[in-house]
Amino acid sequence: MPSAGSCMEFDHAHAAPLLPSRSVDGCPGCLLQQRVAARNGSPPAKELSFVALISLCSALPISSLFPFIYFMVEDFNIAKSDTMVATYAGYIGSAMMLGRFISSAFWGIVADQYGRKPVILIGTFSIIIFNALFGFCTNFWMALMARFLLGLCNGILGAMKAYSSEICSKENQASGVSMLTTTWAVGLILGPAIGGYLTQPSDKYPAIFPTGSLFDRFPYALPCLCISAFAVPALISGFFIAESLHNHKLKPKINVMDPSAYLEIEKLEDDTSVMSNLKIEKDPPLWKNISALTAMYIYCVWGLHSMAYSEMFSWWAVSSEHLGGLGFSTSQVADVLAIAGTIFFLFQLFLTPRLTKFFGALRMVQVPALDGVQLWCVLVLSQSLKLILSACVDVGSSLLINDSVTSRQRGLANGVSTSIMSLCKAFGPSIAGFIFSMGQVRIDASFLPGMWMVFGSVSILALVAAVPSFGHLSMKSLEK
Repeated sequence: MPSAGSCMEFDHAHAAPLLPSRSVDGCPGCLLQQRVAARNGSPPAKELSFVALISLCSALPISSLFPFIYFMVEDFNIAKSDTMVATYAGYIGSAMMLGRFISSAFWGIVADQYGRKPVILIGTFSIIIFNALFGFCTNFWMALMARFLLGLCNGILGAMKAYSSEICSKENQASGVSMLTTTWAVGLILGPAIGGYLTQPSDKYPAIFPTGSLFDRFPYALPCLCISAFAVPALISGFFIAESLHNHKLKPKINVMDPSAYLEIEKLEDDTSVMSNLKIEKDPPLWKNISALTAMYIYCVWGLHSMAYSEMFSWWAVSSEHLGGLGFSTSQVADVLAIAGTIFFLFQLFLTPRLTKFFGALRMVQVPALDGVQLWCVLVLSQSLKLILSACVDVGSSLLINDSVTSRQRGLANGVSTSIMSLCKAFGPSIAGFIFSMGQVRIDASFLPGMWMVFGSVSILALVAAVPSFGHLSMKSLEK
C-alpha cells in the first residue's frame, strides 16, 4: 500500500492502479480521493450536495422556459400568424444551445487544465447575470441574445459530469452521475412551476403585483429573477468544496503491471532501471476512441429528441384547440410537468442507481380524443415515462463516456459531447418549431395530420438514438 505521503489514482477506463508523479501534498485531487477512500468509495456529502445544487441551477433556466415562451413570443409581436409563434419560440430555445455548442469543448479543455471548479463557478455566475437579463427583454432579438450568451458562458454540464464521476469510486459512479439527473428531475418540478405560476403575476396576483408595477411591465421577469437569486448561494458554496483535478507537476500516468507493487515516487524518479520496466500509457486521440464516440452519439441524438419533445409538448398544450392543441394556460402546463417531474424524481432517487448497478450502463441506454380525468392521466403517464426513459439514457451514456476515457481526457470528452449535444439541442427547438407549425397547417391532412406528424417525428429520433447501442458498445460490453 502507498505510504501516507503518496497517493494513488485509479484509471476508470482501464481499471488499473496508477501512480502519480508527486506526493499527495498540495494536490487537491489526491486529498479528495483519500476522503473518498475513507468512505469506502462513497462520495463525500459536501461535494455530492454541491453536485445536486449546481445541477439544479443548470436545469432551472431551461425547464422554466417551457410554460411561458409561447406567450412571451406572442407578446413580442414578431410572428405574422399564430402558426409561426412556435417557430420563433424555437429560435429562442435554440439560442442557448447554440452558444453552448460553440463553447463547451473550450470549457472542457479549461476544466482539464485548470480544474473543474473554475468552469463550474463561471457558469453559475453566467446564470445569475444572463437569466435575469432574459426576464427583462422587451423584444425578440434581445431575448435571443440573452439566451445565446447564457449558453456561451456556461460550461457547467461537461465539468459537472466529470466532477460527479471523480468524487466517488468506480463502483459508486452511478450514484454520483445519477445525482445529476435526480436533481434535474427536481428542476423539472420546480422549473415549470416557477415559470408557470410566476409569469404574468399582475394578472394572477393583482393584490400583490398591481397594474403598472415593475412585474406588470415585465411579466416574465419574476421567474427569471427567482432562478438567478437561487444561483447566488450555489455560487458561494462552490468556493468551499474540493477540486477533483490532480495538479501534479509531472503528468505521465504509469501503469504498474503488478497491482501490489506500489513504489514511492521519489524512488521512481531516481531509479531509471525501475522506470524502464514500467509501461507508460499514452492516451489515444479522442476521435479514434470508437467506444467514446458511440456513447457520445447516443447521448447527443437523444438530447435532440428530448429537447424537441419537451418543446413540442409545451407548445401543443398551450396552442388553441382549433390548431390541434389543448388550449392550456401556463399554470395547467406547470401542473402536468410538475406532477410528471415528481414521479420522475422518485424514480431517480430510489431506482436509477440500483438499476444501473444491476443491468449496467449499456442496458440502461437500450431501454383517441380524451378529456377531463382521462386526458390528465394520459398526459401525466406519457410525460412520466418519457422522463424516466430519458434518465436511463442520460445516466447510461454518461457512464459509458466517462468509462471509455482516462481521467486526463474526461473533461475534454464531456466537453466535446456537451458541445455536440448542445448543437443537436440547438437544432431541436428550431426543427420542432418548424414541424409543429407544419402540423398546425396540416391539421386536416389525410396522411399524418397535425399532431400525428409532430410526435411521430420525435419517435423516429428515439429509435435512431438507440440503434448503435446494439452494435459496437454491445461487443465492448461482452468483452468486459
